Amino acid sequence: MRLTAWVHGAVQGVGFRWWTRSRALELELVGSAANLSDGRVQVVAEGPRERCERLLEALRGGRTPGRVEHVAELWAEPKGGLSGFVER
Repeated sequence: MRLTAWVHGAVQGVGFRWWTRSRALELELVGSAANLSDGRVQVVAEGPRERCERLLEALRGGRTPGRVEHVAELWAEPKGGLSGFVER
């Protein structure tokens, strides 16, 4: 599956993308975490749905750097072509 999550809150400049990358690599997911100009972080992850759901739970879990206020999610079929998990 492909998970796209938009993380709202105080999540830029606090190590959030690095933390997300670490969780994604532990779950053997591929994708990216990128700062958006409006202060959100966009997370794109591909892999088995169960592992993507675990990443989503971690994003909402309250143990992230910064302060997460809301996480919006979108599920889709994987597009492929990704390797590793990068911070953008």
